[in-house]
Amino acid sequence: MLRILKQIQRIGVVTEPLPIADEPMLTEVGAQLRARIGERFGGSLAIRAVDAGSCNGCELEIQALNNPWYSIERFGVHFVASPRHADMLLVTGPVSRHMEEALRRTYAATPAPRLVIAVGACGADGGEFGESYASCGAIAKVIPVDAVIRGCPPTPLQLMRGILEAIGKPR
Repeated sequence: MLRILKQIQRIGVVTEPLPIADEPMLTEVGAQLRARIGERFGGSLAIRAVDAGSCNGCELEIQALNNPWYSIERFGVHFVASPRHADMLLVTGPVSRHMEEALRRTYAATPAPRLVIAVGACGADGGEFGESYASCGAIAKVIPVDAVIRGCPPTPLQLMRGILEAIGKPR
């Protein structure tokens, strides 16, 4: 233990500096998101994230929305565990044949009016995986999709912009 403490004292701090705490673009998109959610959903948007067979790249970026840097909950967005409590489905990945029926059931369990966003290149058109014996391809081939957020994977800020765009479309 003493050897480790001496090494820490000799080397010093090796972490990178913290980024600027108030990124202007994030604050701007967040304010627009909060206003639009207030108008359309009464102040709170409940999202159910569904992995339909992805590589988990998009899931990592979606989970980053909940970290202290992006903290999407401060803008009125929260993730729920059940589609029965959701206003929106955030679906990632090409739909694998094994997830096809589960995705349909999740869609059916989400109360209307519901929004569905296909996330990432795989969700948009099958991406790297395409359509095959194991994959249905794009999410739109299985359930109706209202919006698409492209990217491989899309950044948390792109996800916020995509959610903002989706809830801003007239129904």
